[in-house]
Amino acid sequence: MVARTIPVESFDLVIFGGTGDLARRKILPSLFRRMRAGQMPADARVIACARGKMSRKEFQDLIRDSLEEFIPAPEDRPAELVDAFMDALEFVTLDAKGETGWAELGKKLRADRVRAFYLSVGPSLFGTIAQKLHDHELATPESRIVVEKPLGHDLASAKELNRQLTANFDEHQIYRIDHYLGKETVQNLMALRFANALFEPLWNAQHVDHVQITVAESIGVEGRGEYYDKSGAMRDMVQNHIMQLLCLTAMEPPAKFDPDAVRDEKLKVIRALDPVKPQDTVRGQYRANGEGSYLDHVGNPDSTTESYVALKVAVHNWRWAGTPFYLRTGKKLRTRMSEIAVVFKEVPHSIFPEVSARKSNALIIRLQPDEGITLRMTIKDPGPGGMRLREAPLDMTFADALGDNPEAEADAYERLVMDVIRGNQTLFMRGDEVEAAWAWTDKIIADWEDDHEPPQPYDPGGSGPEDALALMHRDGRRWREVDG
Repeated sequence: MVARTIPVESFDLVIFGGTGDLARRKILPSLFRRMRAGQMPADARVIACARGKMSRKEFQDLIRDSLEEFIPAPEDRPAELVDAFMDALEFVTLDAKGETGWAELGKKLRADRVRAFYLSVGPSLFGTIAQKLHDHELATPESRIVVEKPLGHDLASAKELNRQLTANFDEHQIYRIDHYLGKETVQNLMALRFANALFEPLWNAQHVDHVQITVAESIGVEGRGEYYDKSGAMRDMVQNHIMQLLCLTAMEPPAKFDPDAVRDEKLKVIRALDPVKPQDTVRGQYRANGEGSYLDHVGNPDSTTESYVALKVAVHNWRWAGTPFYLRTGKKLRTRMSEIAVVFKEVPHSIFPEVSARKSNALIIRLQPDEGITLRMTIKDPGPGGMRLREAPLDMTFADALGDNPEAEADAYERLVMDVIRGNQTLFMRGDEVEAAWAWTDKIIADWEDDHEPPQPYDPGGSGPEDALALMHRDGRRWREVDG
């Protein structure tokens, strides 16, 4: 298979927080890989802004080191291409809250180029920077502004953030990034459903028994405990990442593959979600192991913030009435794994009565660590001796099936940043979508706060609290193993 890379038009990308972890670890290495792929034009420029004083040469040396760290294979970093990428980098010392640096930034921007502003900073600065860009007349009518999560802490703060952004930029200029939507498998979920005749007729409550969405992490919260303890698994993962996966799984086919058409259908899913009953939620907090407990990692012995959440969710519409969606996410679990499992109902009548342990067909969409799609089928076990049935996978691991296509392994940020330059908002969240997700999430969090029950402890390296297993068992179902 031949990779097809379509170059974007030349651009000026301004990264606020350009010396920070996200810029050095994700954004700038992603841009380098787009230059290597021939998608980023040679005359494009990346202007990093940060409060600390630094020369252009010092910034270039910093990014050279970052490329070596995050793109470790020397053959992936040809010297001449690294030099060309360095030539595209600029640096401006800038005070986001003050007046220092804004005039200098304006002098570096070109009037005839796509202009994008990436706010790789804390959310408390989003509104301030948006206002400064407007006041200093740096934002043109066709400029784009990119913001990362957290997009608010609750509905009220999300509304205030949207107010600050839309006071200075039109909605079509605002790109709210959720990097999960840039993953190859997430986009393939839409292709699987809407570009094939096989699954969509079965994609409903008549044929689907239930859906499981799992985002498991093997690491704890060490290193980001202060932030995480104010957030928790519900705000950090469910409200954004898992909500997006739920929407793409449950949404109706849009009339066309258009940004607002897709996002309209996602919004309908969120608005169709029933309020979750307290008995359909489970909260957990990992205990101590050799490396410490959650309480140790956040430095708060009285914390009641959850590091694990499991939910039973109902989408109250014609397509999904009666089909539960089970969502779970947690830290310090057995392995790092993200997947969507669409479990189909059993056949209405088995002609193999001697087979006692029939298994349902399941479509498994793996997001990490090995992106791909597996369809689990029941087949006859080879050999003589009667009709013995077994489960077998039809597997399409992208690394195997598309191994000769380097574009298949592109990082999510590579796709999303290029979509910003193209002006394509399909994979970005709209303001009303963010607010609807918070409105639903806030009710669950309020119920927990009213209940005053602490999270259940669970052992690191397992699959979560016991009550999460009971959440499924009482419905006669089981979670899929957290085994990667």
